Amino acid sequence: MSSLILSLKITFLLTLILGGLYPLMIYIIGKILFPYQSEGSLIKDPSGKIVGSALIGQKFESPWYFHSRPSASDYDGLNSGGSNLAPSSLTLLQTVKERIQRYRKENSLSTTTLVPSDAVFASASGLDPHISLANALLQVPRISHERKADIKTIEQLVFKYTQGPIAGVFGERVVNVLLLNLELDKLYPRR
Repeated sequence: MSSLILSLKITFLLTLILGGLYPLMIYIIGKILFPYQSEGSLIKDPSGKIVGSALIGQKFESPWYFHSRPSASDYDGLNSGGSNLAPSSLTLLQTVKERIQRYRKENSLSTTTLVPSDAVFASASGLDPHISLANALLQVPRISHERKADIKTIEQLVFKYTQGPIAGVFGERVVNVLLLNLELDKLYPRR
């Protein structure tokens, strides 16, 4: 009987520590050391209205904006995930062909211009907030034309919002689409 009581006491103590104290401690540490990240990395427009998160992609279809990576979940955070279509899937192949054609048409590219994979394939989560630097640079002429802005200025903005590989090694250079589009709206507002 005493071993049962001891076991229950240990279970209660572990539940209290792991189920209550540890999460509370991590929450407090996060609030103190990482206040921006612990609140969801929320981004506000100049009026203070929350317009999104630096960590979650959004759909941009207007020719005025840089377009995000395609999303199998239509950018729905509650339904995030990939399409689960195999590389040999005819549905996937047809979807990618259509996206390539649309991308080339939107950006006035020739049929020989290579289209970056992140412009036509959805990310695993469907919520990737970044596009590759190559993808962003191919969209620069369209943005420049639509916003009546100097192409070099738009390129400089792209480079301003370019992030290097993780730890300088893992991945490629990427651009946060929401941050870049907000900067475009600030510098070249619609009339």
